[in-house]
Amino acid sequence: MTKMKTVYKGGLRTEIEHLQSGTKIITDAPLDNHGKGESFSPTDLFASSLGSCMLTIMGISAQSYGFSLEGTTIETEKIMGTDPRRVVELKLDITFPKGNNYTPQQKRVIESAARSCPVANSVHPDIKKTITFNY
Repeated sequence: MTKMKTVYKGGLRTEIEHLQSGTKIITDAPLDNHGKGESFSPTDLFASSLGSCMLTIMGISAQSYGFSLEGTTIETEKIMGTDPRRVVELKLDITFPKGNNYTPQQKRVIESAARSCPVANSVHPDIKKTITFNY
């Protein structure tokens, strides 16, 4: 069990503390929703948590199979909808470092891990997930 504490700081800003580590994250409302956009919005955290989770589970799988994903990046694009205002699509562009010639089996391991991470399994099926693997 993990606990976090969130405090409303005013001005459409919150501070989230990870209680075990003491690490803090600030959120701001986005420009298109009355905010200043000076930090991650709550929906930005939601969207980026998918990429972070994918990389973590991909890394665990790669480590188990004896290869590395170090330097791999994910660019995440969040598409918002209206009525109600919500995330409708997450586009993830995964880029692997040049020079890593992954075998077909390694690519299957990577892609299976990415698609089955806990956050991917928690995202509502109505939210479209578009994932591109750039080897």
